[in-house]
Amino acid sequence: MPLTHRRAASVVGLSLGLVLLTACSGNGDQGSDADPDQVDAVETPQLGACRDLTPDDVSLPSNATRTVDCGEPHTAQTYKVGNLPDEFDDAAWDSRDLGAWAYRTCSDAFAAFLGADESTVMRARVTWAWFRPSEQAWEEGARWYRCDIVGGGEASESYDDLPETAEGLLTGLPANDDWMTCADGADVDTAPRVACSEPHSWRAVTTVQVGTAEDEYPGDEIVAARSRDYCSESVSAWLGYPSTTTTATPGSARASGTPATAARSAGRGRTGDRPAPRDGGRRGPRPGRCARRLQQR
Repeated sequence: MPLTHRRAASVVGLSLGLVLLTACSGNGDQGSDADPDQVDAVETPQLGACRDLTPDDVSLPSNATRTVDCGEPHTAQTYKVGNLPDEFDDAAWDSRDLGAWAYRTCSDAFAAFLGADESTVMRARVTWAWFRPSEQAWEEGARWYRCDIVGGGEASESYDDLPETAEGLLTGLPANDDWMTCADGADVDTAPRVACSEPHSWRAVTTVQVGTAEDEYPGDEIVAARSRDYCSESVSAWLGYPSTTTTATPGSARASGTPATAARSAGRGRTGDRPAPRDGGRRGPRPGRCARRLQQR
């Protein structure tokens, strides 16, 4: 439905809260279409391997889903693997310190793999998951980790197929709108997330760091206050202000209206826009997100 009125930008504060996944795989569920050769595997997984993962697969701490040719439809690709540091030789299988280490490692490698900065990655329609050996493999001495990119976000009910390789997916400016997150609806908090290449009424244009990795989430009011001026300037620059006479068509890069102001904020621990820590992962930097509502005609 066309939007007939103008609204200022909305600042959405994202609380990258601690997400603990307590599911235990043991010798049980290790993902859909499990490959017997990968179940309880001690060997380090293959780098670059592709799989057709689902959100249910990603919710598990261990995964043995069968690999597929990357030229075939797939929703996940392994972008980093390796052996864990010696400090985890005697660690428990579900160690929270292990989760924190994996979060930092996979998160840093994710941005490098995509070829984008943190702000772009946070606004993308892809996220990542990490997997550890099964409990049985852990008891047998397996000490590896696996980081996978998946074609969707934390709130996705299903994943989109990735290209043959996702390496460099967000390289260049502007990033590929097929993989950037926009929203289409009256309210940015509840509007369905869509690719920015599709018609949309909201678009996140930048992010704001409102704390350090060690900080607790400061709360919505503080996030709004810290973000207000930054978002106003950033969104205005993105729209090409001081001119206020341009008009946008759905999905375009410009909109009519006044320079952005902070309208509201909402803290969240898990979103479809950003990979959240898994298995006790340590919180990352505290960003806010500057979004602009586009007038459609």
